[in-house]
Order: sequence, then structure tokens, then C-alpha cells
Amino acid sequence: MPRNALFERVRLLCLSLPETSETSSWGHPNFRAGKRTFVTFESDSAGPTIAFKLHPFDVEILESQPGFVRTPYGQGRWVSVQIHARTKWLTVKELVMKSYRLVALKRMLAKLEEG
Repeated sequence: MPRNALFERVRLLCLSLPETSETSSWGHPNFRAGKRTFVTFESDSAGPTIAFKLHPFDVEILESQPGFVRTPYGQGRWVSVQIHARTKWLTVKELVMKSYRLVALKRMLAKLEEG
């Protein structure tokens, strides 16, 4: 996976969250809250992407917006954003946080709110 400034910002954000770790699966980085993956870096035919685990309702909304595609796994609970020069950091940051909150345990969320 090529180094990308946005990927590095996402990596730092993910690893700053309570009880997160970075692992590698299928040749690309994944970020876990405890044992549950919430963000993954990937690449498809259009280029690099970041995938987020979200509520199916959020996936539906996002996949109708430019730059977003349904991730081909995860039974409709994952959406990917294609990374390009116009990708907005605030949007990506919001999706990282939504994804984390979806999979994190109550004690992790309590630590997040404390910090």
C-alpha cells in the first residue's frame, strides 16, 4: 500500500482511540477496536480507498454520493471512500469516529468521552 498523507492522518487518528491496534490482513492495514475491525486501507481498480464499518442506513446514504462505493464485503455494513486530492479530511474523520463508536465496547466509549 503506497504511503499517502491522508492514510497517515487516519492511521494516527485510529491509533489514538482507546484500545485500538493496527493489524494486517490480505496485504493491507486494518484498525481494530479490541477485536473488531472498524477501518481498513485498501486499493481497488480506481485506486486507494479507505473502508469504514457503518450502520446500513449510513452506507446507503454515502454510496449515493460521489467518491463513495459499497465495499464488496461485509453484507452492506461497509462503505469505502476513494482517495484523491479532493477528499475532505473532516468527512473522513467523522466516518472514522462513527465506525469506532459502532464497534467499540462500552468501556472504550467511556474512555473516549473522558479523554
